[in-house]
Amino acid sequence: MKIELENVKPRDIERRSFEIITQELGDRVLDPDKELIIKRCIHTSADFEYADSLYFSEGAVEKALEAIKAGASIVTDTQMGKSGINKRALARYGGQVYCFMSDEDVAQTAKAQGTTRAQASMDKAAALKEPVIYAIGNAPTALVRLYELIEEGKIHPALVIGVPVGFVNVVASKELIMQTDVPCIVARGRKGGSNIAACICNALLYMIDDKRD
Repeated sequence: MKIELENVKPRDIERRSFEIITQELGDRVLDPDKELIIKRCIHTSADFEYADSLYFSEGAVEKALEAIKAGASIVTDTQMGKSGINKRALARYGGQVYCFMSDEDVAQTAKAQGTTRAQASMDKAAALKEPVIYAIGNAPTALVRLYELIEEGKIHPALVIGVPVGFVNVVASKELIMQTDVPCIVARGRKGGSNIAACICNALLYMIDDKRD
């Protein structure tokens, strides 16, 4: 059996990937405001289900872009998610990327309170003074804690990206966030991951300026 490979130059691989995604979506017409985010999620995962499962609250993308331009920072629930976000692109607008999961005080708080580090890290993030985008790709407990902090009026996120992956309380945690009045982008169902959280952040950054660092 002869296997044929496409002759694609390294710099053209991403462009060709997006061409294939567009072709396979066929006649499907995506909302222009959401198209790049949806396609980047498909590109990251090779899962076309994101064309249907991604939920966007009213005006979420526009509000997120405004927040980034105003210097919003991003808080993630994993070091993997943090590493995948284009920090130089975000820094052009004054924002930083934080992940408090490995911090000693977070570990001590979680142990003392009998909670997860993900929950404790959200409490630490609540003290940040700048606008914050929360990008949750792993821990539903982080998403639940965000919901509680929002309901208590302790935080007012510029955006919540709710895409934890897994089984225990994953779907329920996403449903809670969709019930709030904060801007959110949520992957309904069990699918998601830190890579999806990071790619949504990058998609937003590249919608402002596609310059890569």
